Amino acid sequence: MEVLFSKYENGVEEHSNVSDVLDGDNINQRQELEDEFCSYIGADYAVATSHGTSALHLAMLALDLKRGDKVICSVNSHPNVPEVVRHFDAEPVFIDIDEDYYNINLNKLEEYLQDNTSKKLKAVIVTHVAGISVDLQRLYNMGKLYNVKIVEDACDALGSTYKGAKIGSTGADITCFNFSSHLRENICNGGMLVTNDENIIERARLLNDHAIVRDEDALEYIYDVVDIGNDYSMSQLDAAYIRAMVKKQDSVIKRQKEIAQVYEKELAGVEHITLPDLENVETSYSLYIIKIDKNRDSFARDLKNKGVHTGLHFIPLHLITYYKSKYALKVNAFPTALRSYQQVLSLPIYASMSDKEVAYVIQLIKEIASTRV
Repeated sequence: MEVLFSKYENGVEEHSNVSDVLDGDNINQRQELEDEFCSYIGADYAVATSHGTSALHLAMLALDLKRGDKVICSVNSHPNVPEVVRHFDAEPVFIDIDEDYYNINLNKLEEYLQDNTSKKLKAVIVTHVAGISVDLQRLYNMGKLYNVKIVEDACDALGSTYKGAKIGSTGADITCFNFSSHLRENICNGGMLVTNDENIIERARLLNDHAIVRDEDALEYIYDVVDIGNDYSMSQLDAAYIRAMVKKQDSVIKRQKEIAQVYEKELAGVEHITLPDLENVETSYSLYIIKIDKNRDSFARDLKNKGVHTGLHFIPLHLITYYKSKYALKVNAFPTALRSYQQVLSLPIYASMSDKEVAYVIQLIKEIASTRV
């Protein structure tokens, strides 16, 4: 049996929406998606983009990031987070993580903010690993106190909540989503930038399409350009598919929670395995991250040889050649991230995963763990 790490959904509604586009129906799928997404999340404004990375890059444009500015992020993030910062010749600042959920350590973040009050410090990008957020109220208070913008990287947090409110509606300046996030490739690409700030959304919408402006009374080929933007726009086909995806998200989360509960029950007490404590955590169950006490890669290789694919979230950025070299970062500079990286392993978890597949993953983990000394 082969169990993929993720699998895209493909149902009647996806086919219907895509057919509407191919048949030339007069439906603006992108506008429909933006409106429906705002309703689902509970946000005021949304801009659909070609990818999650596009949404992050557009966020930096909307914040008017400039050369020499600084943006703080977790050292345990996907490379697209500091990448969008570097594209502006701005500087990412890495912060170590917490031990339990692999998110940015708020104590260390606050220490940095207290010690660094430069006007060049513009924003904090916070990644919600596995759909689990940090204490967002504390984070927002830091943003106000130290005058930095808060950008949430919600690539794995679609449908996740904080104190009952969906991520994207809880108070960040900007939240970015990715519909084809790291190692969870979809049949389409797409991202979304959401905000409740009228100035940010006005600038984001402008820069999302080359900063082109048109006079409504002029011919459609007459336009002007008033700033430096880019083309981040989502295609109508992608928007059509993603509309169906968003409508199913709550049922997807329900199924992923069921799988997580089976993992928790069946893998409890297995030697060499540490399970995540999700009892009092709000999450979309987009990832199920366990720890292997030693030889994680060997464990993952044994799983793969028997058909079970796994993931890693993430390789700490200070171990990546570009950042390690550019900023002369030491291997031990972020000890918690380093220690977690050596042990974490993300198991398959997605709505179309069958009970038989879940049982197979559990069986293999138990078999492989029993051979470890």
